[in-house]
Amino acid sequence: MTLRFLGIISNTPVNDSPTIWLDEATGDLVIQSYRADEETIRQAQEVGSIPGHSTDVPPHEVMIRLPAEMLKYIPRPDEGTAPTEDQ
Repeated sequence: MTLRFLGIISNTPVNDSPTIWLDEATGDLVIQSYRADEETIRQAQEVGSIPGHSTDVPPHEVMIRLPAEMLKYIPRPDEGTAPTEDQ
């Protein structure tokens, strides 16, 4: 696995730093961000996803809240690669 740093939230304190990387081998995004609070999880469960699909968060998964500012770092297939922090 080769990770490429894509970006970090601006003006981030040392111990509070949503960050995003790209796994260049698979195209997966690796995201460090805020754990969704119980109210957010409850609302997501109420909204649901597709019929018949569980809304529970399995023990091997976590629901995160990604700050809107971080969206600029997500690669778009039609744009090639996402900008990095220094772009």
